[in-house]
Amino acid sequence: MFILKRQDVEISSIQHPKRDQQVPILHYQGQTFRLISVFKASQEEEARALWRELTDNRGKACVLLEEPERFSVWGKIRLDQLGSDTGGHGKTEILIQASILLLQAVYIDIEEFLGTRQAALFEKDIAEVLQQKQFPQPSSLETVKHLVSTNPLQTAKLPTWQENHLVSLLQELHRLGKAYFGNANFAHQALYRLEDMPEAERSLFISWLNQSSLSKLWQ
Repeated sequence: MFILKRQDVEISSIQHPKRDQQVPILHYQGQTFRLISVFKASQEEEARALWRELTDNRGKACVLLEEPERFSVWGKIRLDQLGSDTGGHGKTEILIQASILLLQAVYIDIEEFLGTRQAALFEKDIAEVLQQKQFPQPSSLETVKHLVSTNPLQTAKLPTWQENHLVSLLQELHRLGKAYFGNANFAHQALYRLEDMPEAERSLFISWLNQSSLSKLWQ
C-alpha cells in the first residue's frame, strides 16, 4: 500500500485496553496503523517480502516504513478495534505457525522411522513439556494430538503463545528429537516442512530463529 519515510508519518503509543502494554501506533493521512514486525537495516529484502505478502497476496492495508537503521511493517487498524484485535497475521502468529510445523515434522519423522508406539510416547513427552513450562490453555495429551494433526496455516484458532513459550517449545523439541533419533540430523530435515509457508512468512521465522538462542540448535 505505502512505502514511507520517517518524516512522512507520526508515531505514538497508546495503552492497550486489555493488556498491560503500550501499543505503537503510526499515523498517516488520518489513518492509523499498528506495528506488525521490525527488521534490521540489513534485512530490507525480508521486510519488503513480508510487506508484499500482506498487501499483494492477503489484501491487507499495510505501511512499509524505511528508517536509516531499520525497516518496519505496520497494518491498518481502527483504534476502537484494538481491544478485540488479534494482530492479524502479525509476527507472533507467524512464529506460532512455524513452530507447530516443526513440531509436526518431528512427529511425522518419528512415526515414519521409529513407529507409532514411539510417536505416541513423543506426544506424551510434548504434553509434559507444555505442562512443566506452564503454557497457557489446557496442556493435555488431547491438546498435543490436535497440534500434530491440524494444519496451523489453515486453522482460524492458534494457541495464545508468546515468544518465550516458543523458545521453550523449540528448545525442548530439539532435546526430544535428539533423544529419539540419537543425533541432531533431524533438525535440518524438519525445516523443510516450512516450505508450506508463504516465502515472506518463512523468511520472517528463519530470521527470528537466527537471532535467537535457538540458532545453534536448528540451523
